[in-house]
Amino acid sequence: MTASKTHNTNIKILFALTLVHFTGDFYSSFISPIFPAFVDKLSLSMTQVGIIAGTMRFLAFIVQPSIGYVADRHPSRSFALGGLLLTVLFIPLSGLSTSFFVLILLLAFGSVGSSIFHPSVTGMVPVYGGPNSGFSMSIFNTGGTLAFGIGPLFITWFVAQYGLSSMPATMLIGLGVLIYLYRVLPMPEEEGMKTSGFINSLKDTLGEVWKAVLLIWCVMVLRATVGQSFMTFMPVLLAQNGYPLVAVGGVTSLFVVAGTLSGLAAGYLSDKTGFKPIFFWTHGLMTPALLLFLNLSGNWIYLGAFTAGLFVLATLPIGVVMAQKLAPRGRSMVASLMMGFAYGLGGVISPVIGKLSDLFSIQTVLFYVAFIPLLTLVIIYFFPDVGRKNHKI
Repeated sequence: MTASKTHNTNIKILFALTLVHFTGDFYSSFISPIFPAFVDKLSLSMTQVGIIAGTMRFLAFIVQPSIGYVADRHPSRSFALGGLLLTVLFIPLSGLSTSFFVLILLLAFGSVGSSIFHPSVTGMVPVYGGPNSGFSMSIFNTGGTLAFGIGPLFITWFVAQYGLSSMPATMLIGLGVLIYLYRVLPMPEEEGMKTSGFINSLKDTLGEVWKAVLLIWCVMVLRATVGQSFMTFMPVLLAQNGYPLVAVGGVTSLFVVAGTLSGLAAGYLSDKTGFKPIFFWTHGLMTPALLLFLNLSGNWIYLGAFTAGLFVLATLPIGVVMAQKLAPRGRSMVASLMMGFAYGLGGVISPVIGKLSDLFSIQTVLFYVAFIPLLTLVIIYFFPDVGRKNHKI
């Protein structure tokens, strides 16, 4: 029996899906914390750093809705396995870059791989996650956020020890994981939407709930703008303030590990209280946490990073699940809109943040970015009441 018929949680398949997410994001997490090394090697400006980050986010996330559309109509394991292979191969090869152009080209291929595997595996989570879909998605999301927590620690240590040119050796880890996934990853289930065109599929997927989904999407974009701005420029700011590369990796990891914990907590609580209260609390406290982080120094910076990460990353998984509950058909496309398209748009602003940082300073620009979460509270007020177990959608 399939998971959709039994409504039971399939731990083995959830583990495989989470492993895809972890492995892909593990490699994707390599670049931001070692931007200081690339800046030194290739003499990059903050504008160029922003262009690299923006290009990666654009290709890794904004193209996801089109991939999600295809994945819903033509289920195949090649989306997960092929996409992951591109990421595992090309991200490590970036260490051999001899110019800004070569670097951005290699990272573009790796980022496209990320955009290919994300919609398919995210769409499969509700099928195999059982009755507690919010918590199941949080566990799946933990794979990604945990990867972004461990990856910076690993790659900053690796580059500090062996140099950028040795990065291709790290692809052996991912290739080993791919062999295991080839054996256990199932074929995605049919959605019954093969004959729908793109516009019709959006209508079938969203229907009368499109306004509510749009509100969630707007909040997800603004949250991603804040998160991506800090994730991209926080390492460079720390390096400018005298922190060594390994310390930069540690701060970045704490930021994301905190988000892993808060994401799990948010998913668990959302199944009991609904999504809206979680959004209100986390977004309301996000600005104070980010301002605290920007004003700390010395070893206190680690506490500040952990506190900021708790609130910045908490709502990433529940935003996806909330949209999927409102629009249960076309799970891959809905997931790509929330986790991909929204996250990508938030990251594409990185070149603008980089240019402003060149004109003013990273510290000044991030200070103003920290106030964006307060704007989301107005939008969250109009969210529908979704997610409580006694609430019928």
